[in-house]
This record gives sequence, C-alpha cells and structure tokens, in this order.
Amino acid sequence: MPNNPEITIGQLSSRSGVAVSALHFYEAKGLIRSRRTAGNQRRFSRDTLRRIAFIRVSQRVGIPLRTIQEALSALPDGRTPTREDWARLSAMWQDELDDRIRQLERLRHGLTECIACGCLSLDRCALANPDDVAAASGPGSRLMVAPRRESAPGCGSE
Repeated sequence: MPNNPEITIGQLSSRSGVAVSALHFYEAKGLIRSRRTAGNQRRFSRDTLRRIAFIRVSQRVGIPLRTIQEALSALPDGRTPTREDWARLSAMWQDELDDRIRQLERLRHGLTECIACGCLSLDRCALANPDDVAAASGPGSRLMVAPRRESAPGCGSE
C-alpha cells in the first residue's frame, strides 16, 4: 500500500466497516474531520480509523454519541485517543455503565414477572405502566392531551 497519509471516504468506509452515510453523520457531529481537496473530495488522515474504532467501541458499550463527542473534543488538538485516553474515559464512564446494567437487570426481572403473570394490563402492570399517577384521571394520554372543553352549540369551534 502506498505511504499516503490520507484516505478517501470510500477507503475509510471499507477499512472501518462503517457505512459512508454514518461517516458523514460522524463528521457532521464533529466526531471525525476531513479536509477537502481542490476537487471538493473528502480526505481523512489515517488515524481517523482509530478514532472510528474508539467511537464504535464506545457506542457498543452504550455510551451516547454526545458523550463520545464531548470526550473526543476534550483531547488536545482533537488527536486520536490513545490506550491511556481510553482507560481514563472508560473509568469516567464506569458509574454510568453500572447504572445501565442495574436498569437492564430490573427490566429483565420485571419482564420475567410480567410474562409469568400474563396480565399486561395498562392500569396495573408495573412494567407496561410504571408509577402511573395519572391513572386516577381516567383512560388515555392524560399528560399529553389537554382536558377537552365542551363548546357552546353553534360557536363554530371544532
């Protein structure tokens, strides 16, 4: 392979396994950067491959793109994350990941209970309708729909 420090978006997509549309999205979100040639074609530095690997691994463990973008923008000169950066960031994200694991475990337990009971009743099921404080107001989407006003006959409303 030639010793070219830059690669095209097609090469980046092929080597990273990420669709071109996703690369455009990452670039629009500030996760990766390119420069434009005189012919207005995107060129990426080869270290963008490592940056994409960092993004994909972070996403795989459940880190939102906004958090990933904040982490990457905190790196000096927007450089590619190193092994030490990953260790520091993963330590920072540990509490968030532990919280997500607890939420998933609660969901798994609730789902098992729900399947065992078989009710799936929207007014009683803790999984389908947790902490339903609006149930006393009646059926329907109480928090999203304003109470219906009765209009006077012939007023032309509705």
